[in-house]
This record gives sequence, C-alpha cells and structure tokens, in this order.
Amino acid sequence: MPASPDNFNPVKLLAAAAILMLVISSFVSLNIEWRSLFADDAASKTWEFLQGFAPPDLAGAVLKKTALASFETLAMSALGTLIAAALGLLMALPASGRFGQITKSLTRLFLNMARAVPELVWASIMLIAAGLGPFAGTLALAAHTAGVLGRLFAETLENTPPQAENTLRLNGADATSAFLYSTLMQSLPQMLSYTLYRWENNIRAAAILGVVGAGGLGQMLKYHLSLFQMQTAATVIIAMLVMVALVDALSFALRRWLMR
Repeated sequence: MPASPDNFNPVKLLAAAAILMLVISSFVSLNIEWRSLFADDAASKTWEFLQGFAPPDLAGAVLKKTALASFETLAMSALGTLIAAALGLLMALPASGRFGQITKSLTRLFLNMARAVPELVWASIMLIAAGLGPFAGTLALAAHTAGVLGRLFAETLENTPPQAENTLRLNGADATSAFLYSTLMQSLPQMLSYTLYRWENNIRAAAILGVVGAGGLGQMLKYHLSLFQMQTAATVIIAMLVMVALVDALSFALRRWLMR
C-alpha cells in the first residue's frame, strides 16, 4: 500500500540520500581496480604464493613451540577479558546514571575513548610501559575491551526493569542490597553473554597483537613470515584457526546455556 503524503518524512529521506551519497563517494574515492583484482596474472601469482605454505611443518619441535604459543595467546585473551569485565562492571555503574548525569556523561566519554583506540595502538602504548611480551598484550586487550564491555553493561543495567529493585527498596532493603539482589541478578546472564562474545573477539585480537611484539601466535607468525619460512607459518595459521573454532564453539554453547 503506497504511503500517504501525511506519512512523508523529509528527515528520513535526507538520511537515505546522505547514506546513498556516502556509498557512491566511497567507491569513487577508493578508485578500486576490479580488472587488476580478477586478472589472470593476479590469480597465478596468488596461487604461487599460497603453494609456498604447503605442506605445513609438522616437526615435533615446531608443534611444541606452536602449542606453547597457542596457550600463551589463549591466556592473554582470557586474562585480558576477565580484567576488562571487572573494570567494565565498575564503570557501568556510573555510566548507567546511578550517580548523576554529570558522572554518567564523563564515564561514557572515558568508555568511548577507551574503545575508540584499536587494540594495536593500545599494544604499542603498553609495550613502551610494560616491555615486550604477553603482559603488554594482555593490558592492551583489557584496555580496549573494558571500554566495550563498560558501555554494554551500562546499557544492560539501564534496560533492566526497575520494578524488582523498587519493591525491595519499599520493603526496607538498602540501595546496595536491592541492586545486587534484583537488577544485577537480572542483568548477569546478558553480561556474561557479552563477556563470552568479547572473549571470542579477543582470541583473534591476541593472535594479531603478537605482530607488534606482544607474544603468542602472532609474534611467532611474524617471525617465520619475515624469514620466509612459509611452511612453519602455515602451521601457526592452522593453530590459530583451530583455536578460534574451538573457542567459538565453547562460547556459543555457554551462551546458549546461560540464556535458557
């Protein structure tokens, strides 16, 4: 059924036009060479490069080193996510407006700044402060993820129905007890789901952070690629894929169990 003139919204029309112009200008400004991408020469060179990765190096020493680096990457992501969840929960309280509008605005500004800085930039800063190794990578993941989880946790607290907390307050419970036993308990499954999802992302991010010297599989991958040891690099890449797939499956199962 066609929309009537009374339902015409010029703001929506202008927004749609702006989005369309942004898409068109993006294609024009990027100057994408589709012909070069799908040329026969590009395909043959890519195939020749990929052949250098086969077969992966399955020597015992390489597998042992890869396993240790995988554990290091997993530990970085898990500890970084745990620290971020704790910091995010602490900052979510003022960010949800429980201590006034000014505190809410300032806390949200800080959270926006924390998550606006990419993990690689945080890693570069932490490498200067903490030196090379997985500790810097863990701090980088925690800094960025705290901004993300803090905002998500704050919105979860804001969207939680207040009736249960108000009922406890009316029956004589203090503010802290009412919050802990009502609002927080209602929000906890959603918060845990967000935390698990961010852990999945941090597994991938931890593997990349090693490229700047933060340890784990990323550092091992950069080392072997710089020496053109492609078969050993293939082993590291396979380890990344396997670890990410396992963590994704585990996180998905836990989220489904929590949301029952």
